[in-house]
Amino acid sequence: MEHVTEGAWESLQVPLHPRVLGALRELGFPHMTPVQSATIPLFMKNKDVAAEAVTGSGKTLAFVIPILEILLRREEKLKKNQVGAIVITPTRELAIQIDEVLSHFTKHFPQFSQILWIGGRNPGEDVERFKQHGGNIIVATPGRLEDMFRRKAEGLDLASCVKSLDVLVLDEADRLLDMGFEASINTILEFLPKQRRTGLFSATQTQEVENLVRAGLRNPVRISVKEKGVAASSTQKTPSRLENHYMICKADEKFNQLVHFLRSRQQEKHLVFFSTCACVEYYGKALEALLKKVKILCIHGKMKYKRNKIFMEFRKLQSGILVCTDVMARGIDIPEVNWVLQYDPPSNASAFVHRCGRTARIGHGGSALVFLLPMEEAYINFLAINQKEMSLQRNTIDLLPKLRAMALADRAVFEKGMKAFVSFVQAYAKHECSLIFRLKDLDFAGLARGFALLRMPRMPELRGKQFPDFVPVDIDTDTIPFKDKIREKQRQKLLEQKRKERSENEGRKKFIKNKAWSKQKAKKERKKKMNAKRKKDEGSDIDDEDMEELLNDTRLLKKFKKGKITEEEFEKGLLTSAKRTVQLTDLGVSDLEEDS
Repeated sequence: MEHVTEGAWESLQVPLHPRVLGALRELGFPHMTPVQSATIPLFMKNKDVAAEAVTGSGKTLAFVIPILEILLRREEKLKKNQVGAIVITPTRELAIQIDEVLSHFTKHFPQFSQILWIGGRNPGEDVERFKQHGGNIIVATPGRLEDMFRRKAEGLDLASCVKSLDVLVLDEADRLLDMGFEASINTILEFLPKQRRTGLFSATQTQEVENLVRAGLRNPVRISVKEKGVAASSTQKTPSRLENHYMICKADEKFNQLVHFLRSRQQEKHLVFFSTCACVEYYGKALEALLKKVKILCIHGKMKYKRNKIFMEFRKLQSGILVCTDVMARGIDIPEVNWVLQYDPPSNASAFVHRCGRTARIGHGGSALVFLLPMEEAYINFLAINQKEMSLQRNTIDLLPKLRAMALADRAVFEKGMKAFVSFVQAYAKHECSLIFRLKDLDFAGLARGFALLRMPRMPELRGKQFPDFVPVDIDTDTIPFKDKIREKQRQKLLEQKRKERSENEGRKKFIKNKAWSKQKAKKERKKKMNAKRKKDEGSDIDDEDMEELLNDTRLLKKFKKGKITEEEFEKGLLTSAKRTVQLTDLGVSDLEEDS
């Protein structure tokens, strides 16, 4: 391992507490990284800081150490329920990680209590934990922290507790804003005292982050740490020890190439990124079936309660594969990740940087590989990151027939595949780099083969298109059963209900509902008003309904003249409405005869 250091901790201008230095030795960090040596002295001298540094450069310690030092230097010691520092971070995985790092230090300082507030846990229990044990240092995700400010009825007056706040840290600030937490952060900032130190940390600086710097920081010192050998004007944000690769392959070759790659590196630790939760569910299941001797875990943003357990399990593994979405792209420190594989290119260049940054962290080596379709090759130049092309692997086995067989044997796999395809197409349509990732240029037939679909799904993006290169299976997909007997029993029950409803409705007049009832009603009302206005302008006394009845009588007269109905039937029809008869008399039958 090659260390990138800026001297020993003892060389800092502002001396650190002996127990802080002891904790650093225990963690195996005898030297500082550039971002730590630049940030810590400024933060400890009561300056607001906005730090930008490559991912994996040691930003966590750059704010954990100043938090402890600032709280240790307080004139008035913190009481149990007084909050001295808050760290806000975008994901629960990153919050767990920061809490873990912080605990290595706070165990040497029993006077400080810390608490973790994240989603996926019972908020009532979080309130009770704070009331019993306090929380001088809070590590939280924005949504849960905002929620805690509303828990006054449960005995938690957090607005009063944060009046003693000394330090606020916004970690992965650009991601906080990307994920739509801007409103939550603004709400939280309103509760916090203005006299505080604020640190904003990120791997990339965006205009939104710049706006947050102006709104939340007072006269901040801006820190931008580049790696040695990288020009000051360079936009490179990936670690210099990272080897970046790309592979150009067709949509129906991509999965085979991925499996071949993973099979040849079974003793290593990999992250495999997909663009959507549905893709993670589907391909995670497929990899489980095809890589029997490898531990495979899946994690995505829609998992509410299992994410923390899965994340901690993968961190402890010596080798294995974590199939994930961008929920794992930011700040997460997983030991010894050998390869970051991007099966789907991320929606923006910033996400690409953060995905790659899960390997080659703090002086370690690592590699990253992105799979691209032939039409996406221009993405390499767009990223402006030094990348090497990796040739297609030879002697790969075609595993798509196996995947199709899995879908035919289990409806759960079939449905996951369909959902994954639909979600991928919809995500592709929203790609920020739409000049390269163009939906109209996508080979839908090749993509469907790559997903091992049994048939093309019905979706707006495919409407009116023909796919001669895609051959659907000659089977009614409704007959594919679930392997899970309970799910299949429920499905059969629902099918039986639908069959009964169809048989009951047979013979009834079918009502085709093209629009919502409320919209139909509103349209009728508008039409009626317009007709009334037109007739008023023309001086007509006959309203819409009367006009409709006159037209009916005209049709009746035509039938009579053509001999389709008898005179008796004609007269009977005319006499069905006294009102209509009067109108006919007023107009004159001769007028109707002329019209006909």
